[in-house]
Amino acid sequence: MTEGPFVPWRSVEHYLGEHQSTSYRLSAPSVHPEVSYVVGDDGSEIALHVELDRRHKPPVSPLPLILIDQIGERGMRMARIRTTQAALVRDFHDLLNAVADRIVTHDRTLDQAFGETVRAWSMLLNRPRGMGTEKRVGLIGELAALTSIAQVHDWPTALRSWKGPSNEEHDFGLPGYDLEVKTTASEQRRHTIHGLGQLTPTGDRPLWLVSLQLTRGGTDGRTLTDCVRAVRQDVADRAPACVDRLDGQLAAAGWDPELPDDERWRLRTTAVALLADDRLPRLDIRSLPPQFRGRVRDLTYTLDVSGLPPSPGPPSVLADLRLP
Repeated sequence: MTEGPFVPWRSVEHYLGEHQSTSYRLSAPSVHPEVSYVVGDDGSEIALHVELDRRHKPPVSPLPLILIDQIGERGMRMARIRTTQAALVRDFHDLLNAVADRIVTHDRTLDQAFGETVRAWSMLLNRPRGMGTEKRVGLIGELAALTSIAQVHDWPTALRSWKGPSNEEHDFGLPGYDLEVKTTASEQRRHTIHGLGQLTPTGDRPLWLVSLQLTRGGTDGRTLTDCVRAVRQDVADRAPACVDRLDGQLAAAGWDPELPDDERWRLRTTAVALLADDRLPRLDIRSLPPQFRGRVRDLTYTLDVSGLPPSPGPPSVLADLRLP
């Protein structure tokens, strides 16, 4: 328990990573309204709790991704502000601090503080924060696979095989087979599949789907910046002529070293390699009649591979995937 109008993200991330609950009182003792920042539900969500008096009800949120309800806590009526989107928790943390600061430091009411913050942040809330969490997690997964490929082959081969930044159908094209790397921060192995071709093998080349699960790592985790630096340093040491190629591919993937980056991750489970064959549930472009294949322009679906056993005989580059 700490006092003050601001909760650092590193402290919150620790409890999220450990799946532990905690509470930070932001208002001074005996000062009303009481304002607390809460990591609740066994460390799975964050919220701001603000004391309500008899006359006031919680404000109505105009944003579908932010919920405000009323709860009872230690004999008090409290407004609870939380988000429905776990992927936005880092950005939502900053918004909660901004609301709390307006109440605690500037003596604004909850309605005023929330309304002013939403109006001030409206432009930011309607745009992704640099690379969104899904893309950042996805790039970490691709860098893990890239590093493993380099260890089995070499950096020139690994970088030539990396097709993901070029928006080709599969992330990696290696001698004799292709790889599609999917990374999720959810507790289930649920992955977003873009298009009918993403899990369709090219010709007779086997296609392997690599499923990675990350969880928030707290102080022991690695940021995307950490992973990029480790890969870049290894390339500079072992294949310095390839550094420019790596930088170009990172830029094409959306990486920008100037963007804020303080979300730390670690592997939740061992990677699972699945061969894209009849045992893998998927939508395959070859299942469409030939006259229709060119007319389906865009399709996105969620594939849940939780509980599926790994396919036998995976490529050696998938034997021991780790975060770089």
